[in-house]
Amino acid sequence: MLRILSEAHLSPLHHPNEVPEEPVMAAPQRRRLRSSGLVLLFVLLELLWGARAGQMRYAIPEELDKGSFVGNVAKDLGLEPQELAERGVRLISRGKTQLFALNPRSGGLVTAGRIDREELCAQRARCLVNFNILVEDKMNLYPIEVEIMDINDNTPQFLKGELEVKVLENAPPSSRFPLMEVYDLDVGNNSLQSFKLSSNSHFSVDVQSDADGPKYPELVLEEALDREGAAVHHLVLTAMDGGDPVRSGVVRIQVTVLDVNDNAPVFTKPVYRVSVPENLPVGTPVLSVNATDQDEGIHAEVTYSFVKITQKISQIFCLNALTGQISTCGGLDYEDSSSYELDVEAQDRPGLRDRAKVVITTLDVNDNVPEVVVTSGSRTVAENAPPGTVIALFQVHDRDSGLNGVVTCSISRSVPFELEKSIDNYYRLVTNAVLDREQVSLYNITVTATDRGTPPLSMETSISLSVADTNDNPPTFSHTSYSVYIPENNPRGAAIFSVTALDPDSSENAQVTYSLAEDTIHEAPVSSYVSINSDTGVLYALRSFDYEQFQNLQLRVTARDSGDPPLNSNASLNLFILDQNDNVPEILYPSIPTDGSTGVELAPRSAEPGYLVTKVVAVDRDSGQNAWLSYRLLKASEPGLFAVGVHTGEVRTARAMLDRDVLKQSLVVAVQDHGQPPLSATVTLTVAVADSIPDDLADLSSRESPTNVDESGLTLYLVVAVAAVSCVFLAFVIMLLVLRLRRWHTKHLLRASGGGLSSLQASHSVGVDGVRAFLQTYSHEVSLTADSGKSHIIFPQPNYADTLISAESCGKSEPLSIQEDSAFCKEEDTFIQCWTKPTLNFYPTEMRILNKCAL
Repeated sequence: MLRILSEAHLSPLHHPNEVPEEPVMAAPQRRRLRSSGLVLLFVLLELLWGARAGQMRYAIPEELDKGSFVGNVAKDLGLEPQELAERGVRLISRGKTQLFALNPRSGGLVTAGRIDREELCAQRARCLVNFNILVEDKMNLYPIEVEIMDINDNTPQFLKGELEVKVLENAPPSSRFPLMEVYDLDVGNNSLQSFKLSSNSHFSVDVQSDADGPKYPELVLEEALDREGAAVHHLVLTAMDGGDPVRSGVVRIQVTVLDVNDNAPVFTKPVYRVSVPENLPVGTPVLSVNATDQDEGIHAEVTYSFVKITQKISQIFCLNALTGQISTCGGLDYEDSSSYELDVEAQDRPGLRDRAKVVITTLDVNDNVPEVVVTSGSRTVAENAPPGTVIALFQVHDRDSGLNGVVTCSISRSVPFELEKSIDNYYRLVTNAVLDREQVSLYNITVTATDRGTPPLSMETSISLSVADTNDNPPTFSHTSYSVYIPENNPRGAAIFSVTALDPDSSENAQVTYSLAEDTIHEAPVSSYVSINSDTGVLYALRSFDYEQFQNLQLRVTARDSGDPPLNSNASLNLFILDQNDNVPEILYPSIPTDGSTGVELAPRSAEPGYLVTKVVAVDRDSGQNAWLSYRLLKASEPGLFAVGVHTGEVRTARAMLDRDVLKQSLVVAVQDHGQPPLSATVTLTVAVADSIPDDLADLSSRESPTNVDESGLTLYLVVAVAAVSCVFLAFVIMLLVLRLRRWHTKHLLRASGGGLSSLQASHSVGVDGVRAFLQTYSHEVSLTADSGKSHIIFPQPNYADTLISAESCGKSEPLSIQEDSAFCKEEDTFIQCWTKPTLNFYPTEMRILNKCAL
């Protein structure tokens, strides 16, 4: 690399066939040689520094054929040529035209076509092409700088082939007359170096130039002119460069000697400077130049014209020849040229001229939107990718300069990504958090590039990124537990329920299979009761369930996905068996005698309406509404004599006994549940009506078993027992009445002394009939019905329809062996009625038995 640069810079400064320059060019030539040596020294130092900094630098001459070798990139990268393709090594250039390419076989950098240095870099001293090499697998960038060396491929050219110079005949010697500028697109030694004027006795040529600037040849008058001796002089000016071989251009100069016009136009300023924005509208005046001529008449008429102008500039600026006003006739673009230098010439009518320089500086405005170019990137990323994973590599560029060209990139903070600055204007898009495909499966990342101009311009580029799924979510049931209700006696193989577990993953990670956990129910495996479809989650009953056998099953369902490794979750399933009306009511009382005889219930002929004769007790093995029983009298030998409680099953007299009523009554009572369809059972009752219970008992005994002496004796004992109990019972009633009257008297005295509740009229007397009804109710209160086969006994509300209790007794405990576990009072008008729910300790059962025996 150093060798190429050395050869380019150390090329001979003189060619053997080069035309010797005139002595006037010797001093500038020596200065140029010293400057070239310093430039070479700086170039070598820069190359050494660049090599240490990691940047690859190459130098090639311009106009090389396509495919010409530039440098061994593979060697400089430390790679073998065959590794370039494997590691995805490629060139990244910001420009639209690719000047270089990589040779995949040799690993060398070659030209992609002919390179014209003058077209690429114009008149810049150094023509540098910068681009980067991307190593795809490592996402590394390596900067490369290629210097395009100039060759002598351009001839010095004058703007015109002929030039007329008018000189006053009284012009003093050493007068200078500017000539047109000479263009040589080459640089360095290959650019314009010297001028040669054809042999004559009046004129010579001299060069005026700025440091490293353009050269302006001037015609120098050596001897005074005599218009009468020679009115026109024809000269040939030759411009030569320093290349090898030397190239030259010529212009024919016609010097016209003018009559005396001793004052030339003079500009007010030697240099005019102005700054204009690049968005200046077409036709806007830029500035005006002004030159004055102290002559009079036609000698003072001044016209203006451009001297140094190219076709491109002539399309941008226009000059008014009469006023000297310069205006825009085309659009300005700072990115194409930041400044323009124009030479304006003022000429009077006789032909005397003066020149001034106009420097127009273009100010950059923010008129270019930043560009975002995605160099490399991936369309998908795994959701378990760690933070810092590189997603894409892109470059930003703004053609503006200064702050207008400073670009910053940003993305939304709502996405789990961030930007990292790389070399030059490259950015990396990386993850900054753990991704979750189940929350967001597709990201549209908007990269916003914004410059710092006023107003700022921005450009948005969207990068679409899909998140690839991993098995990180187990199947999830909608509920942790399910309750299923199915009727008993269900058909085998029927679908009873369906469970569904959702897996937010995708593809095979979301394929769910179902299974039942191994367990036993009543010493039998769960699989003998219920099965589940592994694909759909539908549960099937493998047997017909019986509510009376068991009421519920507890299962555990497992849902497992097909990921690697598989994930699962569980849900509990409570299977409740619903009762159906499949059991007929069972009558507990009266029970059917084992000896084949018919049971007899006794009723006195003097029994009043509502007298409790007996009670039918039945139960139903079903539950709920299927076990709610109702009783009705299905058939009676004497219609209208007896009535059956619908809900209690109590058989009571519906009217008073008449003499015409037969002694033996036959009743058929039906017990029916409330199921659908309802089921029923019947029982036949025999009721004996008699005036004298002992006589009738004896009569019945003699009729039914006249030869059974033991039963007659038993009947006698029962009569005696009933009589004894009746006496005790009568004493109890008397004591109860005394206590009631005493309590009523005491409270009456308190009310009279307090004066309160004077308007309340309460019944203070309790008659014997009321006490009889009260005791009769308690003596016959037993369990009325059974709600289920588990003998859950329900005690109904006692019947107090025939009993009036005084207000004083409300809420008080009676001096009996009867406890009140609940009570409530209702006040209506002037009466206070109290209902109590008694709990019998020992009297009801014994009293009922004795009562039946007495009857």
